[in-house]
Amino acid sequence: MDGHRTAPILIAEPAAAAAPVARRAVLLAMCLGVLIAQVDTSVVNLAMQPIAVAFQASVASLQWVLDAYNLVYAALLLSGGLLADLYGRRRAFLAGAALMLLGSLACAFAPNSGVLIGARAGTGIGAALLLPSSLAIIRVVWPERTARNRVLGIWASCNGLAFAIGPSLGGLLIHRFGWSSVFLLAVPLALGALVLGRVAVPESADPTDRHVDLAGQSLGAAVLGALAFAAIAVHEGGRGWPAALVAAAIGLPLFLLAERRRGAGALVPLDLFTRPAFGGAFAATASMTFGMYGAIFLLPLVWQSSGLLRADQAGLALLPVSVVFFVVSTQSGRLGERLGLRAMTAGGTALVGLGLIVLSATHGGQRLGLAECGFVVSGIGMGLNSGPLMSIAVGAVPAARSGTASSLINVARMTGATLGVAVLGTIYGIGGLTAAMLTGGIVQLCGAAVAWATVGPRSLR
Repeated sequence: MDGHRTAPILIAEPAAAAAPVARRAVLLAMCLGVLIAQVDTSVVNLAMQPIAVAFQASVASLQWVLDAYNLVYAALLLSGGLLADLYGRRRAFLAGAALMLLGSLACAFAPNSGVLIGARAGTGIGAALLLPSSLAIIRVVWPERTARNRVLGIWASCNGLAFAIGPSLGGLLIHRFGWSSVFLLAVPLALGALVLGRVAVPESADPTDRHVDLAGQSLGAAVLGALAFAAIAVHEGGRGWPAALVAAAIGLPLFLLAERRRGAGALVPLDLFTRPAFGGAFAATASMTFGMYGAIFLLPLVWQSSGLLRADQAGLALLPVSVVFFVVSTQSGRLGERLGLRAMTAGGTALVGLGLIVLSATHGGQRLGLAECGFVVSGIGMGLNSGPLMSIAVGAVPAARSGTASSLINVARMTGATLGVAVLGTIYGIGGLTAAMLTGGIVQLCGAAVAWATVGPRSLR
């Protein structure tokens, strides 16, 4: 793609999808898109042991079965959002769903670990197209702020739904049909997203004064890829992760310089971050995933290594946070109308932090009842703020930049999660679970303070 396009791009009017039935079909398609990516992520961990047996795979190979998806997804997120804005958000959504479908089938029928790793990377490409475009489509189809807030609450709840049904259903499938069956979970979801996306989702794009930014794409992919690789490699030790961090540290200022020179046509227009609400949503989202992904990584590890819980029991112990997250987030749009987005985002992020502080008092996870209380409090916080944070991010920018804004908020999610697992994992190794969870809680509270300072009554369009 060189930025010179001869085929016309349809620019949908925001009201073009105003029919209630059509909108419900669009929302269902967007929710299926989220479920494809999150169910795939939530069930893969369960399949590691049978994959190791089937392929006689090493620990390093198993790690890359998990991380090939994350690395490719992280590296290509920015490009996925720009391509959606340039060439069509519906087109990007359909391409992402198709890649997730084909990648899942390739994973299920992979003859060896090498093919499986490559197929996982392919699904990462699909996710990098699918998730930013789904958020951008919601921004265009629901231009009214109140309606969009409710829709984004439902959209965000699908993350909790995926993490609730994925491990339980995945465990049953592995027990009855083997490891390959977990990858087939995404197939009907992807087919549904493709059909609905084809017949119900209007096309929209805004290529005006925008073009493919090769320098920005290359540097952005290098920085995000290096950051993700550092988080992956830190658990293996060695020299790989410091080198990756150095590469990210060198690449970031070069990326910012290249984007500044591009101005409005940049891959990441830096003027977006001059909008306080957008910058605040970015920071609060990163802080939320920093703490929660670190907690979800560490607590099951502590429970299993101490012999307190088996793997299946640890999965069930995480079910309450997923259920609470799902239930609360479906109502976040209505709650936002009553409480205001500032209270929802700042208060929700603060509740996540308080939940992590409760987890820090569990004596290394041994006080299981107290740990469940901490997770429930954090789940309520995530349910309150996830939808509003997404709404603020895409509503604080013009609809023409919705794909770019969507990819950036997903970058915030990915960056926070990546750093949370790496940093809190390291702190756990040095000072134990109490120090790690306290650190995560403090970061959450800082994110809540940023949200309170930046989110105001004029945050959204």
